[in-house]
Amino acid sequence: MTRRYRVVHRTEYRYGASMTDGYSVAMVTPRSTLRQRVVSAEVTALPEPDEQDERNDQWGNRVLQFGVHRAHDSSVIESIAIVDLDDAPAPSDDTPWEDVAAMMSTIDGDAALDVRPFLASSSFIDLAANGDALSELARSSFASGLGVIDGARRLCEAINEGFDFDPTFSEISTPIADVVLHRRGVCQDFAHLAIGALRSIGLAARYVSGYIETEPPPGAERLVGADASHAWCSIWTPLDGWVDFDPTNGHLPVDRHVTVAWGRDYADVVPVRGVVIGPAADQQLTVSVDVAAVDVSTIDGR
Repeated sequence: MTRRYRVVHRTEYRYGASMTDGYSVAMVTPRSTLRQRVVSAEVTALPEPDEQDERNDQWGNRVLQFGVHRAHDSSVIESIAIVDLDDAPAPSDDTPWEDVAAMMSTIDGDAALDVRPFLASSSFIDLAANGDALSELARSSFASGLGVIDGARRLCEAINEGFDFDPTFSEISTPIADVVLHRRGVCQDFAHLAIGALRSIGLAARYVSGYIETEPPPGAERLVGADASHAWCSIWTPLDGWVDFDPTNGHLPVDRHVTVAWGRDYADVVPVRGVVIGPAADQQLTVSVDVAAVDVSTIDGR
């Protein structure tokens, strides 16, 4: 089955005084994958940039850069994309997880470039500082001899069932240790937690950013723009390759997840970041995300 989604991501900054210069970097455009096809994608910036550039980073994510070199008191970056998404196949790799971990020291060639960057500590995942807690979480899910996918599924369920989703608890800089101690956080926290647990036992794991289709409560109308960016993670297996799973929602495999980018952790895939030059002033940030299913028949004339 194929689903089609229209995704709108709008980021707006309003400044308390006029800025003289500004530079923004955006990673908000969905990328093509084995099961995701980008039908169309457009990113606009206001004020109209004086300079603009586009590149792919080391992971193949699309990165847009905008420069505004004149007075402005607000900045808007809006991405509108149409994406076709196939159902994820059920992964079936039953290779014992210890064997997969042992492969990491011998893997070579292109596979090594694809896998090894996702084995070590990264900006938000400090294995040295959190190794004991992460290893304990991992080994409670990865029993000796267990297949790598079954272990990932148990880890996904353990985080989903054992931690509370609490958007008031954390911010991007909240350390993993606090998430473990208080057993609460948001999707970024749970993705970092799962990735750290997997890396602590020698398995490769990467951070995935994107969007997820959400549904309103029964009887409530769908609110346009009320969705949010989402984060989940992937584990590498020798037979299935990279397999996505979502510890926030307890999904393996994932469904209704639109992929934008992946990296070692959040630091590699920040949706919008930048700097402005001008007088000291307050800033007001507003982010609006809308993920809407589209009836393919109305587009293709079926």
